[in-house]
Amino acid sequence: MAESRATKQINFHVTRYNPETDSKPYVRTYSVAVSDGMTVLDGLHWIKENLDPTLGWRYSCRMGICGSCGMLINGSPTLACNTQILHLSQSDITVGPLPNFEIIRDLVPDLLSMFDKHASVRPNIIRDEAELVDRKGEFYQSPEQLEAYLQFTYCIKCGCCMGACPTLATDVRYLGPMPLTALERYNEDSRDEGFATRAKIAGGDGGAFRCHYAGECSRVCPKGVDPGKAVQLLKRKLVLDYLHLASTKKPCKKLDGPGEGKLLPNMTAPARTIPAVKKLDGPGGGELVANVPAPVRTIPE
Repeated sequence: MAESRATKQINFHVTRYNPETDSKPYVRTYSVAVSDGMTVLDGLHWIKENLDPTLGWRYSCRMGICGSCGMLINGSPTLACNTQILHLSQSDITVGPLPNFEIIRDLVPDLLSMFDKHASVRPNIIRDEAELVDRKGEFYQSPEQLEAYLQFTYCIKCGCCMGACPTLATDVRYLGPMPLTALERYNEDSRDEGFATRAKIAGGDGGAFRCHYAGECSRVCPKGVDPGKAVQLLKRKLVLDYLHLASTKKPCKKLDGPGEGKLLPNMTAPARTIPAVKKLDGPGGGELVANVPAPVRTIPE
């Protein structure tokens, strides 16, 4: 951090917990020199480098892509790398691990339960295996069919929606907004035909109808996925299916083609559109051009 930049002292109230030495989590306060543009993640790095090297948290990309640095910041689950300190407060910041998860250490939540639930909803294309492994052809999908589920594909599995969910806070059996959003994403995919398989999961004890639609999951999502919307769409599908009112639609067809990276019959490579670079004639050979002196030395001996 440049010395010329104006700084302000901000108190970081950070939750600390080491299961090997502590009986329960506690809060420790650090005074951090903050300048414009510093994120909460930057502040944690400053603490680790200057005040307390034992502080632990999880991070990776620093640009809101990987979802690793999900934390409870000033009472709201969000990404530390996307949150500027001075946009939140001019005096105090509270930082803790995501709620609704066990704590591994300090600000590191144990996300294993979330990923286990995610895997249980079959988050993959379910279709005839022979069609999936056959490299010839492709599944045709229109732009409108893609738009039906595209928003739900932006999920980065950060766990912020799970930390904000009041139902998950009182019922560990509930799948939660992230897995249910993934489930709905594949139900909407026109290439998939696994609705019946996933309906048994989504309609079970920990399924979509446990959701009370508090909407916190959608409010805190850093990528605008809107898990609350996905769960409500899923509920509607389950009800219509139960009443035998759901419209039946077949998965999109697979268009046949030569596949295997081979050119289509009678297809030639496109003509060259970038002109070839011309070589300028000259003395070459690394020799100086006649009457051109060497440049004057600008770096002192």
